[in-house]
Amino acid sequence: MNLIERPRRLRRTETIRALVRETRLSPDDFVYPLFVCEGEGVRREISSMPGVFNLSIDELLKEVEAAGKVGVRSVILFGVPDKKDSAGSQAYSEDGITQRAIRAIKREVKDTLVIADNCLCEYTDHGHCGVIEAGEVLNDPSVELLARTAVAQAEAGADMIAPSSMMDGFVTAIREALDASGFEQIPIMSYAVKYASGFYGPFREAAQSAPQFGDRRGYQMDPANAREAMREAELDYEQGADMLMVKPALPYLDIIRAVRERFDVPVAAYQVSGEYAMIKAAAKLGWIDEERVALESLTSIKRAGAGIILTYYAVEMANRLS
Repeated sequence: MNLIERPRRLRRTETIRALVRETRLSPDDFVYPLFVCEGEGVRREISSMPGVFNLSIDELLKEVEAAGKVGVRSVILFGVPDKKDSAGSQAYSEDGITQRAIRAIKREVKDTLVIADNCLCEYTDHGHCGVIEAGEVLNDPSVELLARTAVAQAEAGADMIAPSSMMDGFVTAIREALDASGFEQIPIMSYAVKYASGFYGPFREAAQSAPQFGDRRGYQMDPANAREAMREAELDYEQGADMLMVKPALPYLDIIRAVRERFDVPVAAYQVSGEYAMIKAAAKLGWIDEERVALESLTSIKRAGAGIILTYYAVEMANRLS
């Protein structure tokens, strides 16, 4: 007697499908990226990212509190200062916008995990992630400023530092600076594998951080390279990173899987602004079911191996999952 294999038996109803589902999303998986700016009562929508805003600190607190109510308890902050200079001094100023925002959240919404993005591009008038000399981004002087920024963020109350500039040796410098300042308990979530991607365009509008000349291909990774990604992840792991991130997420699911299989630390992935914006735009035109596609995209990122997902959909999807 020939028996036909019938995998469809386990797909027949939603209850059965839910019972055998291999990958499950939870609000605890999500980190909510937020852009904090100067002023009061500011809630300025980003034109290329519907539903995402530049928020003054008072409005930021409302957003963080609302996220917590649906189970999103982790946020990552990006500062958008009014004044910028060539050295990005507002990044490491005690009174910088991000430091003030961190203090406000820790004072008002105490159970939220606050991750501080650690980079200079939002704070420099040239839009690059480091110090410029003769048109070149200098690595070691930039790393010194990133270390200063990490200490300032930790002093303000940040629970985690997330260095994103792709400077060589930035994890070592930040780890040593934090430890020397008494912050040895603060973990580092390194943007270990950050590609020079075309998917960052809407973010640059949100953070007002587009380079004023050239591009970032001299320090962010070539999208064609996978072996190099493993080398970058290995270096950050050896330098003391507590978590490793891959950015962007959906175009690099193979890299997420490779990092997950090779390293025994938590793996994060950033569903970046362009990924979010494309779903929003297609949904607005009626071409796709937004909720279904967003959920499918996030599920694929987790299925690839990311236990932590940075996503602008954090609150929307948390509401859906609840």
